[in-house]
Amino acid sequence: MVTLENDTLVFRFPEVHADAVLRISFQRTLRIPDDGKEYPLPAGLGQFPLVHIEDHHAKVPEHWLQRGGVMMPMYQSEAMWINFSGQYPMAVKIAAGKINAVTGGGWQNDLQADPQDYVTIPKQPWLDGFSTGHDQVRQFVASPLGDGQSVEEQLTGEAEFGGLQIIAYPLKADIYEREQEEERKRIAQLEQDGIELPMFFRRSAEPMGLGLGGKIKQTIYEDSRGIDAWDQTTSRCFIHIINSKQWQEVTDEPVPHPPVTRKQYKQEGIPWFSYYDDNAQGLAGSTVLDKLKTFAQFQKPGSESNKSIKVPTTIKIRASDRVSEGEF
Repeated sequence: MVTLENDTLVFRFPEVHADAVLRISFQRTLRIPDDGKEYPLPAGLGQFPLVHIEDHHAKVPEHWLQRGGVMMPMYQSEAMWINFSGQYPMAVKIAAGKINAVTGGGWQNDLQADPQDYVTIPKQPWLDGFSTGHDQVRQFVASPLGDGQSVEEQLTGEAEFGGLQIIAYPLKADIYEREQEEERKRIAQLEQDGIELPMFFRRSAEPMGLGLGGKIKQTIYEDSRGIDAWDQTTSRCFIHIINSKQWQEVTDEPVPHPPVTRKQYKQEGIPWFSYYDDNAQGLAGSTVLDKLKTFAQFQKPGSESNKSIKVPTTIKIRASDRVSEGEF
């Protein structure tokens, strides 16, 4: 079951386990330059608004209603990242225009292990773009369907779906209970040893598709449990992306603020981030997606938006609070 709560998609699986809850939101962010350099993670600058597609049935195409889901505004060329929140492990497949964001393959409802075509939560806290290499993604950047820039159009030659598609699989309940018991024992041991746990956080009509922006250093983590660990109970959602300038016409909601500029990002001293997990392996990245044209290749040479940015010191975030025991 999926509900929309405060611009967040909430996936619940009470039939699997009372704790099986996953929250997904979509964060506005700086579009990084597509200059060949690899950048750290840009900050989140607020959630995109979401509305039920059925609430605006008189102003959206019939086939949008048939797909159900929610609607989200984005400016042309605006960037975003996906935020996953929840402690119950989930396997999540993400597609743009029904092209898998991890492998570049076409949409399939089932989980695929070789190559792995999903991310696992909470190990993967964010996804900033399409997986194009080891420890590297290409930023999600909005483009109107029909201009040929979206990943969907480059791979299929058609502008049919656009938007985002998400399906979530919860961990099997018996595996979750076993892991929880192991975690309780570990924390009890840490408390007995008098070790404090550190905490970190990241500050955090016209259909649109998603194309490939600049390079970001981000690892898509390997599923350490294996594909048989995931329950086959699923929930899914279609996120229709609409041009921000048409958002008000369709929803009567205010037009969203324009995307933050590189100058504003620098003036406000907004930080950059790097995220690492020493205990997890990264996937190799998609060789299919890596061969597609990026946003800069559709623009005129010398575009101001693609000039390099000098990144100050980044804030490092470690994945786990686990303290290494070492040798005595």
